[in-house]
Amino acid sequence: MATNQYDVSVQKPKDKSDPKQCQMSTEEETDYSQRGQWLRAAVLGANDGLVSVASLMIGVGAVKKDVKAMILSGFAGLVAGACSMAIGEFVSVYSQLDVEVAQIKRNQQEKEKEQLPNPIQAAVASALAFSLGAIIPLLAASFIVDHKVRLGVVVAAVSMALVVFGWAGSILGGTPVVKSCFRVLIGGLMAMAITFGLTKLIGSTAI
Repeated sequence: MATNQYDVSVQKPKDKSDPKQCQMSTEEETDYSQRGQWLRAAVLGANDGLVSVASLMIGVGAVKKDVKAMILSGFAGLVAGACSMAIGEFVSVYSQLDVEVAQIKRNQQEKEKEQLPNPIQAAVASALAFSLGAIIPLLAASFIVDHKVRLGVVVAAVSMALVVFGWAGSILGGTPVVKSCFRVLIGGLMAMAITFGLTKLIGSTAI
């Protein structure tokens, strides 16, 4: 009597508890592009406030040794910059909101209000981020009497903050840490050096 033999292959299920597989699936599910809008506003706002106010104070410090002049110029830069960032972000996001609302009406779609951009929220976030970055050089220069030491402390404090901002942006955005920190640091140092050099040149020629 002939017997039929069947080869039955049973596929072993993958172990979902494997930490490497769980880590890979978690990384695949992370969509860094969704963080782009609020990350851009936060990082750019803080970095802009840090570099612009520090450069302004360094430029004034190139021709004025008075600490009061540096602090007043930095504070004026903080207020003006925060207002400019808030207004610019408000106009930009409001324009985006108008475009999305018009698109919804044309396509006769329904979209929740939570999914639409919020111009006021974006404006407040940009102003706060700018102020957070701008306050660092102000605090660094407020308690230093000696002029040269004050300039050095401002540059050192701003450099450390630039590295921190670059690190935070790379972690949240999923980009290389060293490359991001180096790019932000070099950009900030170049802005301060150019402002210091040009202001010193114009001040020495008494224009």
